[in-house]
Amino acid sequence: MSKFKNINPTIIVIFGGTGDLAKRKLFPAFQNLYLDGRMSKKFQIIALGRAEKSDDEFRSYVLENLETFSRKKGLSDPETQKFLSHITYHSLDIDKEESYQSLNDKINDIDETFGERANRLFYLSITPSFITTISNNINKIGLAANAKQDRIIIEKPFGYDKTSAIALNEMLSQTFKEEQIYRIDHYLGKETVQNILAFRFGNSMFEPLWSRNFIDFVQITVAEEVGVEERGGFYEGVGALKDMIQNHLLQILCMTAMEAPASLEADDIRNRKADVLKSIRRIKPDEVDHYVVRGQYDAGFIKGNPVHGYRQDKGIAPDSNTETYVAMKIYLDNWRWQGIPFYLRTGKRMEEKQSSIIIQFKPVPHSAFSYGKQGMTPNRLIINIQPAMDIKLQFMTKKPGLSLSLRPAEMVFDYFACSTMSPEAYETLIADALAGDPTLFMRWDQVEQAWDAIDTIQQVWKTTAPTNFPNYKAGSWGPEEADELLARQGHAWIQNSQSNIKEEILDDTDIQ
Repeated sequence: MSKFKNINPTIIVIFGGTGDLAKRKLFPAFQNLYLDGRMSKKFQIIALGRAEKSDDEFRSYVLENLETFSRKKGLSDPETQKFLSHITYHSLDIDKEESYQSLNDKINDIDETFGERANRLFYLSITPSFITTISNNINKIGLAANAKQDRIIIEKPFGYDKTSAIALNEMLSQTFKEEQIYRIDHYLGKETVQNILAFRFGNSMFEPLWSRNFIDFVQITVAEEVGVEERGGFYEGVGALKDMIQNHLLQILCMTAMEAPASLEADDIRNRKADVLKSIRRIKPDEVDHYVVRGQYDAGFIKGNPVHGYRQDKGIAPDSNTETYVAMKIYLDNWRWQGIPFYLRTGKRMEEKQSSIIIQFKPVPHSAFSYGKQGMTPNRLIINIQPAMDIKLQFMTKKPGLSLSLRPAEMVFDYFACSTMSPEAYETLIADALAGDPTLFMRWDQVEQAWDAIDTIQQVWKTTAPTNFPNYKAGSWGPEEADELLARQGHAWIQNSQSNIKEEILDDTDIQ
């Protein structure tokens, strides 16, 4: 959560500088931070890759990608060239120690040019299998020897289960101290996710309602229209539980359910988030089927266009049991939330792209209004993260006219109406890392607790193969079992699509 701190001279080293993440997210993020005056006057980006390239060749490659992926268009040549002049390319073989020595020489030369030792930010935009090799070589050469100046950003997944995450953390701790390690989850950089803190703890009207006394249930949805695309080989060994639930959705859960921090300092906020993860009621092996539903998409239609099933995707085994959908019910065993269900779901090839938090409040204890088959719409608070970015409060109001009839209404705070140029999530997170602010990054105890929360599910699914895959069609909202998961408590998934809400709000059917 950057506070426009002065950024010290910094050398940014990107492992995987020619990769997809770098071209789509990292270089556009650095460019926008530079144009907004959020970079140090002294900074240098060293992009690492295997191939031999000149600096000019690589800068042309970066420029081409900025034209495609940057949120800022129509830049003048001087601005563009000034930013590009801060980028150099360096050929590096990840497995060879002498390559790291050559990198060290390059970094030392830049320090001499700056006239001081710069901060060093190592961004590991690489597959997890290379982390150990890179960390060991950084340690051997002493590239990150200054704990106060040197940092490392690691992309998810951080391990593939609790055991591997512990092993990875122990390995990294031999090179880096905890305060140097920035475990990135880009969802925490999104504007609407960050705004949950301001919304909850900056407004006295909501805090008294934010508990088991007034809330009926909470739903968190992260749905995607896309399938696995070209990531089939990667996704086969991961699945939706590890790819989405363990990090993205549990982090959103923390922001939604956490207690008020004593301050906005990193440790205070991260302590409260860790408390949420610790309070998650662990599911026993014989309870997994009762609390968790897994699914895999079959052929279907997305926006009227036919798409094939998961098992027909490139790199996918024809009898694959990898889940592309997970729905689960979570309870938090603490004072605020005892007995209130949190429903989490995520899936690929869903009806529409949508990331949202829906808080449904309990119905009024007694209503003087009678109503027909439609019934009164419950009060709801809806926080849309993407692609819509807004906060909606839904309530009942009198329909204009002579009769005392009710209809749903809503109040909306729309981010796009306030600003069409909100920073991308990676801009926010990189700015924080440059400033040494770890608030929006995951601390080790959070990672460990998140893995622990799904550990039993992983173990059961390893030994018990699903018998009904594929069990939902592409273009739907998931398997029927996910609806049954909520129906047992008289609840249902709330269809938060823009068309559904519009129809509900404009429906002229009277509730009398």
